[in-house]
Order: sequence, then C-alpha cells, then structure tokens
Amino acid sequence: MKIILASNSPRRKEILTQLGIKFEVMPSEYKEKMKDMQPEELAMYFAERKAMSVADRISEEALVIGADTIVYCNEVIGKPKDSKDVIKMLKRLSGKSHSVITGVSVIITPTLNKITTYEKTMVKFKSLNEEEILSYISTGEPMDKAGAYAIQGIGSLLVEKINGCYFNVMGLPVFKLSKMLEAFDYRILGR
Repeated sequence: MKIILASNSPRRKEILTQLGIKFEVMPSEYKEKMKDMQPEELAMYFAERKAMSVADRISEEALVIGADTIVYCNEVIGKPKDSKDVIKMLKRLSGKSHSVITGVSVIITPTLNKITTYEKTMVKFKSLNEEEILSYISTGEPMDKAGAYAIQGIGSLLVEKINGCYFNVMGLPVFKLSKMLEAFDYRILGR
C-alpha cells in the first residue's frame, strides 16, 4: 500500500527512511492557527488537519501520515522567530523538565477512515549558562525547531535525560506509528 507523509520535515523523512518504509512526500497545505486547547488535543488537532489536507486530494488507496510536535512548559513553546527568541526559550527550559507531545494521524484513502492519537515524552534540560546558549545559537541548529533545540543534533548536549520515546522528541513516535499502521493492515516488520 502507498504511504504518504503529509510533511516536509527532514526529521520525519529521516525516521521513515531508517525504518525502511517506501513513502512519498506530499506537504500539507494546512496553516496552523493557535486554538485554546490542552497541548495533547492541540497536537492531535493539527496532525489530523495536516493529514486530511493531503488525504482530501488523493483518490487512490493510500495511508496518509500527519504529525505535529509541540513543546510544552506551562505554555506551548513554538519555533523561535530569531536569536532573541531562542535565548528566551532556552532560558525558560534551562534546568527544568518539559513535555514534548506529538500528535499523529493516519488516514486511509479514499474512505477517509482515520486514527489520531498522541505520544508524550518528558525531557529534562541541564542548567544552561549564557555562554552555552550563545554557543548553541551560533550553530544555527535551534532556528527551525519547536522549543529551539534538536535532540538528534548538538541540542542533545542540553538534554540531561528523557522519560519516554526518543523518536517522539524528534517528531515521530515510531512504536505508536507502527501500531496505527498495523490497524490498517500495514506492517513495518514482516511485510
């Protein structure tokens, strides 16, 4: 069965590639607008809207995967606009635990039957000093990342520990996704 990733995220593409899944990329046209929801509900809402914006355009049988990752520390922490925003975000996360929530939606076309859920991982940051924050900014890595860090890159040096799925922090919880795909008779192992 054809698999379509409704995202242009390099990390999500990398994860699916590492799993040996053959897939196509069809970026979602859905534009996120903040809603007054719990972070788990918000992540699922965005993931489902992204997947549906692609599924609505497909007439053949396919599984469309949509995902949205939210960093939450008493409020949603999005992607930084600039270096000042990175400083503010990293100072907020410094020495604290926060949650990373990824909403995932799988829709089968053309019936549009769907499963939408989320995964939550707790991430504990080390206490950061000004020099570490500025040094991290100079790498350019935090600029397009929710929460202003990438756990799979240099940002791993900021993370003291995690409790939960590592791949979820990257943007796609693989175990949960595998169970969702199995519900549509698609198995990553043993296909």
